Amino acid sequence: MTTLTSEKPLVRLLRFPLVWLVIGLVAVGAASLFVGAGTVPALLCTVLALVAYWVVMRFVAGRAVPELAARHAGRDLLIGGGIGAGFLVISVGLIALLGGYRFTFDGAAGLSALPELIAVAIGGAVTEELLFRGLFQQAIEKLGGSRIALAATAVLFGVVHGANPGATVWSSIAIAVEAGGLMGAAFLWRRSLWLVIGLHASWNGIEQAIGIPVSGHVDPGLAITTVDGPALLTGGAFGLEASLVPVLVSVVISVGMLVAAHRRGRIVPRPSRRR
Repeated sequence: MTTLTSEKPLVRLLRFPLVWLVIGLVAVGAASLFVGAGTVPALLCTVLALVAYWVVMRFVAGRAVPELAARHAGRDLLIGGGIGAGFLVISVGLIALLGGYRFTFDGAAGLSALPELIAVAIGGAVTEELLFRGLFQQAIEKLGGSRIALAATAVLFGVVHGANPGATVWSSIAIAVEAGGLMGAAFLWRRSLWLVIGLHASWNGIEQAIGIPVSGHVDPGLAITTVDGPALLTGGAFGLEASLVPVLVSVVISVGMLVAAHRRGRIVPRPSRRR
């Protein structure tokens, strides 16, 4: 009896959202250290990050993990992948129609880079979504509701990407809206990390495959993109994320997802203060 009683304060402490948030950030972050180091490290880090997240949520936060339920994983990955691909096709297509992008296939060199491209896109999407939508957004939601959590996560996502090569104040704002806002809204809509992982992976993977820098990072792809026009249209050296076009496209998609989330009762209100 004494042992159980003495453990209760520790259990309460561990289950406070900011505590399991920090523990989760450390665990998932450590598991994903080498996600960009090649095909095998990326796949290994992906598995380790998923396990680390599940362990923290089950045994530290003391909650179930429906956002990673295996039952609908395949379906949600496909839905998210389709949304990400559609977002890229629309955004890139509009810029190309306005004369901002021209594409040249890179032949065998591009094909040889494909396995690593896929592995790193998946690994990066898994680890970032576990950190931002899985841990940060859900922890802040427990304390301040869905709206504050969505805004805070989007801002943090933009700030973190401000450390990328060629980043500017505008690119950080754009990423906060188009990526942080879109993926945060997607999570609220389906409450599935598989969906936002699919969205994120297809976005980054397709963007790299067609030769556009991914948030300032230039890596081999299947094509080479020639950029022509103002940076506000093309994103310049930073890539698509710094273009105004995907910002506008993402806002339209995000609003639709948030409306759907509200109709499904998945928007958590801000907790009322006790008087």
